[in-house]
Amino acid sequence: MHLGLTPWDFSNPGARNLQEQAVFAEKLGYESFWLPENHFNVGAIPEPLMLLAGVAGATSSIRLGTTSYLLTLRHPLLAAEQVAVLDQLSEGRVILGVGRGYAPDMLKAFNVIPGEKREIFAATLDLMKRAWLGEPVAIEGTQGITVAPQPLQRPHPPIWVAAFGPKALAQAGRLKLPYLASPMESLAVLEQNYASHRLAGADQVDCVPVMRTVYVTDDRAEADALKARLAQVPRPRARDAGDVDDWAIIGDPTFVCDQVQKYQEVLGMTHLLATRLRLPGLDMDRVRRSVSRLPDILANQISVLERRRNS
Repeated sequence: MHLGLTPWDFSNPGARNLQEQAVFAEKLGYESFWLPENHFNVGAIPEPLMLLAGVAGATSSIRLGTTSYLLTLRHPLLAAEQVAVLDQLSEGRVILGVGRGYAPDMLKAFNVIPGEKREIFAATLDLMKRAWLGEPVAIEGTQGITVAPQPLQRPHPPIWVAAFGPKALAQAGRLKLPYLASPMESLAVLEQNYASHRLAGADQVDCVPVMRTVYVTDDRAEADALKARLAQVPRPRARDAGDVDDWAIIGDPTFVCDQVQKYQEVLGMTHLLATRLRLPGLDMDRVRRSVSRLPDILANQISVLERRRNS
């Protein structure tokens, strides 16, 4: 199983802070490092590719992913060029998670009509993929435009579709691309969503990424206190009223392993992305300690399962 994560410390917006976290994760055995895209809020990340370019220069093997590169906000040819540049810069390590955006005010600020976002998204992605073929793309008023450079990964980096709601799920299924769910939805909702995704056309997609809040601690009181604090955090995009254990994995190594195994059994999870790690009431040292323990815990779990299968 592939293990990735998002940064846990955004206290310093400088490149070195992200680089140090990515280098630390790479040494521990994490296989991917992810950034979202968001706008017009405190701590916004409006240009994830630019930040990942800074990370690329300090790392050598960890893959660089976006959880929601918003295609609706960008010209498709410029977006195709920017993704290709990052893929070349990182020597083929990009995983491109793409999205539409959901906040009406944000979309309107970029002159996007919210009701047209799915059509714009589909058209933008289609043009980007055609541009990545390296052949002239017909643009009105030109003799055809050829994008350079091309991505190092051919025909393009892996594309995942961030989706929330039945229309977005159906679109991801029709595109036959992996679906990247909100980290705030429960296991039961994810099971329904992945079933809908397959029925919409993605039945042959064998990549099942799941984003979860993960925190490893041997202190039961600490785990319970953290869950109590997280239960008070608003979940504006969640569609059920489940408790924290329905959307986060917080506990001792045995509990973490059991939960990961449950996600594998129920969803067929192939990629676990530990995310939303800026946890209330915890200092960075504790979070960093949890981050450092997770790869070994899951590696040991996989070894035990393999021994059981072979015995």
